[in-house]
Amino acid sequence: MVTSNKQILTLVPFDKSDVPGLIELSASVGWDYDKKEIGTVLSSGKIFGHKNAEGEIVSSAAIIPYDTFLASIGMVIVHKNFRGMGLGKEATKKCIESVSKETVIMLIATEEGKPLYEKMGFNTVDFVHKYICDHYIANTKPLNNSEIIIEEFSEVDIDELLKLDEDAFGDKRSRFLMARIKQCEKCLVVKDNNGLIVGYGLSISGPINLILGPIVAPDYQTAIVLIDKLSSKHQGKLRIDVPSGNNEFMMLLEKSGFVNVNQPPIMVMNAVNMPSRNNTLVGIAAQVFG
Repeated sequence: MVTSNKQILTLVPFDKSDVPGLIELSASVGWDYDKKEIGTVLSSGKIFGHKNAEGEIVSSAAIIPYDTFLASIGMVIVHKNFRGMGLGKEATKKCIESVSKETVIMLIATEEGKPLYEKMGFNTVDFVHKYICDHYIANTKPLNNSEIIIEEFSEVDIDELLKLDEDAFGDKRSRFLMARIKQCEKCLVVKDNNGLIVGYGLSISGPINLILGPIVAPDYQTAIVLIDKLSSKHQGKLRIDVPSGNNEFMMLLEKSGFVNVNQPPIMVMNAVNMPSRNNTLVGIAAQVFG
């Protein structure tokens, strides 16, 4: 990576041809975005950033607009050789300008990025708990509820799943979820005895972790059973990001071998609080997707 001066850096939108460069940029800061993950970001939203005179990608920021009033910003990365030049701010500002001024924009901040976002008008409204598991301990207690079944997702379930997710997340996100389901290793749905979907969970295979999320469940016991079924037969690390307020669920995760390694803030712009949620979202999709 050649260090360049600001005059010959260009802010551009990225496309599929830029995926290898974005993976390289991600790896340079110790993040683990891969081809599939960046593909889902591109199919659900937009990525902007800077290229130097040699065409190398030196910064990025992504925005995923959801169906009505909410968008999520993430993947804000600046190569170490180009820090202190305002590139992260420029790329993030470009993301903000790509949606309407009425859009509520959320992001999950790094410790380094938080002061920048505050200056841009974001305020902290909540926290998310990043859990990593090196050695998963399976749940030995069977689900004590004969009124639900857990089965693999079928396309006929999509409308019901989207509505369930909308109530849990705070906005409908059809384009993103359909892309995420195509990307996932497993997608499981929880149905009651009337055949109605009351929960669901996805697992996403990454280069370092099997990512568990989104996880939407009517109670923590059902959520843990979803975790069990999504994690079964996986050899390797697991990751789940849990919104605040799910203390009982986090205790159950810790009994299964998960460790809370970070608690980054959730920040919003153009709103005082997070959109209304029904407290069934116990695991987010990933920090870039909010």
